[in-house]
Amino acid sequence: MFEARFQTFADAAAPSLGTERLALLRAELERRGLDGFIVPRADAHQNEYVAPCDERLAWLTGFTGSAGVALVLREEAAIVVDGRYTLQAANQVDTQSFEVVPLAETSPERWLEKHLPAGARFGYDPWLVTVAGLDKLERAATAAEAVLVAVDGNPVDAVWEDRPPAPTAPVELRDLALAGESTEDKLARIRTALAEEKLDALVLSDPHAVAWSFNIRGGDVAFTPLPLSWAIIPREGRASLFIDGRKLSNTARHELAHHAEIIEPVFLDRAIDKAASGGAVIRLDQATAPALFAARIEAAGGRVSTGPSPVALMQAAKNAAELAGMCAAHLRDGAALARFLAWFDAEAPKGGLTEIDAVAALETFRRETGALKDVSFPTIAGAGANGAIVHYRVTEATNRPIRAGELFLIDSGAQYEDGTTDVTRTIIVGEPSAEMRDRFTRVLKGHIAIARAVFPTGTSGAQLDPFARQFLWAAGVDFDHGTGHGVGAYLSVHEGPARISKLGTVALARGMVLSNEPGYYKTGAFGIRLENLEIVVEAPTVEGAEKPLLAFETLTLAPFDRRVVERALLTLEEAAWLDAYHARVRAKVGPLVDGPTRAWLEAATAPLAD
Repeated sequence: MFEARFQTFADAAAPSLGTERLALLRAELERRGLDGFIVPRADAHQNEYVAPCDERLAWLTGFTGSAGVALVLREEAAIVVDGRYTLQAANQVDTQSFEVVPLAETSPERWLEKHLPAGARFGYDPWLVTVAGLDKLERAATAAEAVLVAVDGNPVDAVWEDRPPAPTAPVELRDLALAGESTEDKLARIRTALAEEKLDALVLSDPHAVAWSFNIRGGDVAFTPLPLSWAIIPREGRASLFIDGRKLSNTARHELAHHAEIIEPVFLDRAIDKAASGGAVIRLDQATAPALFAARIEAAGGRVSTGPSPVALMQAAKNAAELAGMCAAHLRDGAALARFLAWFDAEAPKGGLTEIDAVAALETFRRETGALKDVSFPTIAGAGANGAIVHYRVTEATNRPIRAGELFLIDSGAQYEDGTTDVTRTIIVGEPSAEMRDRFTRVLKGHIAIARAVFPTGTSGAQLDPFARQFLWAAGVDFDHGTGHGVGAYLSVHEGPARISKLGTVALARGMVLSNEPGYYKTGAFGIRLENLEIVVEAPTVEGAEKPLLAFETLTLAPFDRRVVERALLTLEEAAWLDAYHARVRAKVGPLVDGPTRAWLEAATAPLAD
């Protein structure tokens, strides 16, 4: 009945091949006169999700997580992963060949300083290392008295015999009614920003920024509608778009040719040389630009300006049309979620469901809207102890029954042409324990504190982050991830530059969409996360206010599990917020669902008992 078409549950790890592939790579390094090489989990754009042809780290080590770095020397090798993936790496990687190193204990650069022999020639791919990343590698090599070598052609590619071809998914032109701003107007705004910063040109290395600037979408990577591409936008003159011509229909090529020269990516490096000639100042996005670009600009006589791309803030602040699309997407998604939650409440107590069953069901309900383009990330569905693994991804090997007396955490999202969704709910099967109620309610109180926040313009996410943690802190506990991330409009579910976290230094601005997702995780027992998406809006006028104020408007429409709420821990204001939110969910979603789902929704959103 239910089917997952956009995500797989197969365990793609192949630890048994680690020794063999490591030997192939070492032989290739020796042929090139190199004593070591770095293999990051990255493509040339630093994308979160990469095409199969760019999964070099997974091919070499068996590790399939979204972040990690392999360091290969003649006699030893290591894979460095952050805390999200320490257990996963240990399970997927051949630990006889690769040492699994937690990032919390040492960075890749520190490992190199300790292990790289003096005089060694250590290679890196300048397409896969950013300018900032190269600076760290150079310091490590200097400390080890080794030599850093930029390779021409990645040695992993040379020994990966069945490497998949580069993707060529067709480019789609974004409807102006959804984009809300023409490509011509966006390019004009970018040029104005370049003039204000006294820059001669901007290199767009982030395909999300290219997609937004030229009002295009694609399908080159999973979960995000990206056309892998580059662009050079000069302060004066015509822009250049570097994209594989096989992706362009005649209609798309004709439309894009109004705004830019369409050039094959193989000519990008020469175009950078030309743009940099005569001492031009070129902005490179410090987060995504390959180190190769900086080297070419300097070699051509230009000057590199590193910093954030001016497109990032433009893209983050959604216009009226984009916000209208996001609202429509979340309403549609809310109906699919209601159907899922009603189904889950009926089926889970029977004892026959597994994590994979739940993932497949939720995707099916979303597909039945007739508008689903993709899921926005692989669904996180953790029953019991698996819910305590923050970025758990169920596979056929880890699939677990959903049992009575357990919490079930499901974090999921959808890509619709009019918007991107991301929502997490934690559901009880049977009766919750007193500890579950306490922790759930403290997480909910933090969620409500963010949702109700009113703050002056210029406030950063780091300043708001403690709002979500205060009630957990009062009980001596916390959560180790950020409280919220930016979300794109039919783009990445994880979008910068703003975020609500201890590291969120960018000021929040009207039109930004951010997640609100505090949590609590008890290792080996259960996990709790409660996530809605929020729009930054103007706050109602406050008498005597000395600064303009901002607030949040909630996009997501899905009930919280009232059965796990400890009413005595909520203030009157918090309980009123929850009742008002549930009334809104009931009013908006109820007319869109079938009778049985509507009846379930009425009960699930009933006011809290005093």
